[in-house]
Amino acid sequence: MNFNLRIGEGHDTHRLIPERKFILGGIEIPHPFGPIGHSDADVLFHAITDALLGAVGQGDIGELFPDTEEVNRDVNSEFFLNAALERIHQESWQIVNLDCTIFVQQPKLSTYKKTIRNNIARVLQIDPQQVNIKAKTGEKVGPIGRAEAISATAVVLLAKP
Repeated sequence: MNFNLRIGEGHDTHRLIPERKFILGGIEIPHPFGPIGHSDADVLFHAITDALLGAVGQGDIGELFPDTEEVNRDVNSEFFLNAALERIHQESWQIVNLDCTIFVQQPKLSTYKKTIRNNIARVLQIDPQQVNIKAKTGEKVGPIGRAEAISATAVVLLAKP
């Protein structure tokens, strides 16, 4: 049975370290700490990439772009997101909506959410109204709350006309 709808979920977490660029949703945010990873460690783009790939049953970001391959070192995560978008378009899927949650104690993201939302919409070639961004602190509990890590989740709904 095919309803021509698919849901995908993605998640990513990275440690925060001093003197590393803080890239989130493709936007550089001034902050003394940034996520560490093999690529630019953009947890939001990574979560969205996994959500897109999951919705069409094509694995995850680690399978397509392993952190054991030097070619992926310091790569702008927009590259990964574009690759996932190309895969869903190849199968004639379209994004209906995307809902994302970012978990980070600092920096506060309220002034950046609209910019991040617009950038995600630009990359995914959709209307910003199809993208929702939420930001949550860790309430000073666990690695998020102690400002040791950042995490993001994304849920996407795809439809095939």
